[in-house]
Amino acid sequence: MRRTFAFLLILALAAAGGSAQSKSSKTLDIYFIDTEGGHSTLYVAPTGESLLMDTGSPGGRDADRIMAAIQAAGVKQIDHLILTHYHGDHVGGLQELATRIPILHFIDHGPTVEPKEQVPGFQKMYAEMNGKVKHTVVVPGDKIPFDGLWVVVVTSNGQVLKTPLPGGGIPNPACADFAPRDESRVDPENPMSVGVVMAYGKFRTVNLGDFTWNKEHELMCPTNPIGTVDLYLTSHHGIDQSGSAVLVHGLHPRVAIMHNSAFKGGAIQTMQVLHTSPGLEDIWQLHWAYAAGLEQNSPSLFIANVEDNATVANVLLNPPPTFGQGRPPGGPGSGGAQPQAGAAPNPPGPGGPAGAGSPGGRPRGHTGPAFWIKVSAQPDGTFSVTNTRNNFTKTYAALR
Repeated sequence: MRRTFAFLLILALAAAGGSAQSKSSKTLDIYFIDTEGGHSTLYVAPTGESLLMDTGSPGGRDADRIMAAIQAAGVKQIDHLILTHYHGDHVGGLQELATRIPILHFIDHGPTVEPKEQVPGFQKMYAEMNGKVKHTVVVPGDKIPFDGLWVVVVTSNGQVLKTPLPGGGIPNPACADFAPRDESRVDPENPMSVGVVMAYGKFRTVNLGDFTWNKEHELMCPTNPIGTVDLYLTSHHGIDQSGSAVLVHGLHPRVAIMHNSAFKGGAIQTMQVLHTSPGLEDIWQLHWAYAAGLEQNSPSLFIANVEDNATVANVLLNPPPTFGQGRPPGGPGSGGAQPQAGAAPNPPGPGGPAGAGSPGGRPRGHTGPAFWIKVSAQPDGTFSVTNTRNNFTKTYAALR
């Protein structure tokens, strides 16, 4: 009898071990790629199917970095490519990338609303590309086929989701303190951004491109149609045109990842909204942000790309003017933009990649080592985040 019981126990433990091994191998893998303040994120389903959001800036640098992540993921083709909007730091790398890997499905919000293209000739080139493969113009509520996952469009072409998702449709307390902004100077393409919510079992994440402050209110108030998420990619690189409390606090993320550069993103206001978000455990950054200074940046364990020590020390001891951007100060709930303390003079232009001439440290056109942040999520809601610069990994246990 004891032998029989022992044998059954061994079988049970072996089965449990096999189940755990199988579970750990069936992950949704997400690669947040460093495009120096642009955007490109690769999602790889457990089956190997791929979805890429945006392609970074023009030239070979960002295409090289995207391809490095693609190769690390074992991806042979891009099954779906979402272009959130048509700014150069989001679509500029497409032409080069398309020469290196097959792209089977283009997804976007429709034609650009900006008469002068940031990447000259892009629309003509893009029309020729997507005329040869599947092309989908999406609207809020559309579902994007992605094997084994649930991907729904929540923003596109200036429109927002009206029908609540499962877990959504709840009142958003942060709406009470919202103050609208004058967005007359905001680049028109930003609020057109295609934004999606992705779910793998109980794990949920959101990517809204460069969706803007007032449009966030339109999406999230008076009720939140999305519900809560585990992982939030900061809107608009972490600059203070986006990332309002109605969005961030409403989504109630456990982890935020900021696709910033050293000189773009990490605005004081953005960091304050994140640090005060209920339930937020950690902020991971693609770069150490000059704007955030010593007080607001995350610990270096959570930052994928950092400046050399001498440059950081110089900026902290001799910061550039705080009020250099000509905008009135204001707190996270105010109508005025919070000035970026320690922001570098001559910041990069709207939507586009930064040029040369940064004060100290690696130049804005940096082409050296670039590390991504990788997330691996399991269907029970457990997920791990890894900084590939130092191989520091933190696992967040399932809550739901």
